[in-house]
Amino acid sequence: MNMAIHKLDLGEFDEIDYYLIAIHTSLEDYRLAFFINQKLPINLSKSKNEIQINIKEGETKFSRYYYHNIEKAISWNLIQNKGEVVQQKKDNGQNLFSNLTLEVATKVYLLPEFKKVDYFLKIENLDETMNGTKIQTALNAIDNISAIYTVETNKIKSKNNLIF
Repeated sequence: MNMAIHKLDLGEFDEIDYYLIAIHTSLEDYRLAFFINQKLPINLSKSKNEIQINIKEGETKFSRYYYHNIEKAISWNLIQNKGEVVQQKKDNGQNLFSNLTLEVATKVYLLPEFKKVDYFLKIENLDETMNGTKIQTALNAIDNISAIYTVETNKIKSKNNLIF
């Protein structure tokens, strides 16, 4: 009996079918989502499925706002890029405060090669009617965004963090 073996070509997973926009802003996530909803014909809302990243110091969650356009099958994700893991550490020093517990925060990034970016807008199945340039123009009209640009997805080393 001859069993056919289907080899999975890892290249299949490298197919990038999304558009990624980096956003620099001091806005909180829910405010940014609100302004994006005003400027674009979408309705981002907070997703319960936050993105979890584990590092040796612990785990952190990145907030995620999601909208799916059923008619056009376009998915929008607004994701936080900066988080932190807070560890409780006992201070064993011999000073006055030796029994204090210190909180040590370690910064964690969804995409560590883009440490300056506050949020990413990931758009899957974007069609011609709503192209990247139009989206960027719309987002540029939001006052509190200091910079916005497209990320070349083939330059992302940690792109597995974007699979969700």
